[in-house]
Amino acid sequence: MAYDSKLKSSDMDELFKAVLLLESEEDCYRFFEDICTIKELQAICQRFQVAKLLAEKKTYNEIEETTGASTATISRVNRCLTYGADGYNLILNKWK
Repeated sequence: MAYDSKLKSSDMDELFKAVLLLESEEDCYRFFEDICTIKELQAICQRFQVAKLLAEKKTYNEIEETTGASTATISRVNRCLTYGADGYNLILNKWK
């Protein structure tokens, strides 16, 4: 079953196709350092770390101490894990 995103557009399709062309960690560093600000990349990284810790059933306090994420960020990631587009779970299942 195909996923019907609310964000779907030809521009977004092109961006994601470009990401899929990245072949190495170095390629990712080069591309994302150019396309995102340092703060944006740090925020994305932090959310991914929060998602991993939530999947490990860590408490909000443990996650806050480990990642420095606010409880609002932790709550938002948790909502995405539970009610979102299943993107975090897709990656976390492959990560294992």
